[in-house]
Amino acid sequence: MTTTTPTLPVRTLATPVLSIGYHDVGEGPAVVLLHGFPYDIHAYAEVAPLLANAGFRVVVPYLRGYGATRFRDNTIPRSAEQGALASDVIDLLDGLGLTRAIFAGFDWGARAACAAAALWPQRCEGLVSVGGYALHHLGSSATPTTPEREAAIWYQYYLMSERGRAGLTTYRREFDRSAAAFDNPDWVEVVLHNYRYKFGLAAGDERYTELAHRLEGRPAIEVPTVTLDGNAHGVVVASDGRRWANLFRGHWEHRVVAGAGHNVPQEQPRAFAEAVRTVAALSD
Repeated sequence: MTTTTPTLPVRTLATPVLSIGYHDVGEGPAVVLLHGFPYDIHAYAEVAPLLANAGFRVVVPYLRGYGATRFRDNTIPRSAEQGALASDVIDLLDGLGLTRAIFAGFDWGARAACAAAALWPQRCEGLVSVGGYALHHLGSSATPTTPEREAAIWYQYYLMSERGRAGLTTYRREFDRSAAAFDNPDWVEVVLHNYRYKFGLAAGDERYTELAHRLEGRPAIEVPTVTLDGNAHGVVVASDGRRWANLFRGHWEHRVVAGAGHNVPQEQPRAFAEAVRTVAALSD
């Protein structure tokens, strides 16, 4: 993940649950760019200026447990369930005084973006989601997929164990520039909760119970949407997106991005920025 792009400057904003560290650049319609694991805001180091130069205000927050983002109270569970991540996006908009924004993300960020778009469509101008409809369905978490797919997500099973906790704690510096974001005191607990909750091995935070119930119903997303798959993922084969067709009820299109894997914005920033511009045009 070594790169020559500069470190992004960061501001902080207090919300009811978090003090959020975020990069903020440009003026115009707002776009919130959401990173995944094991990455940070620098996945968007090239996308952010492309969009700012195209006339957008670009906000790139550290997710809970990463970088400059901190929990405001030691008693708050270090949860990373999808309802919590989505709620953080809305709290960020509120704190910035933004009525609406485009939500765009990959990995955890795609899940946060999809969940926020589904739960608060009135706050979402449009959606860009790498990997399509990225919401977890907890009721299906115990159902295995093919052996090939199970092997590809070995790291998620690794994180179910205390050996995984120890490995995550010890080897976080192997991720070059993003490693500074993993020095957050809550990073390990947040990451472990995300994957353990996904497989039904950890309870959620009660403050998000109602949101979790709504997301378990696999709500349709009604805002203009572009979904992306990288054709060089190595874990997930790029699709034509048809399996999500009934879950996107507004204008929706799917694109396969050549030369990109999991982290599309860092690997093919122009293609990611173009998807955001497409969604913005559809929202006009």
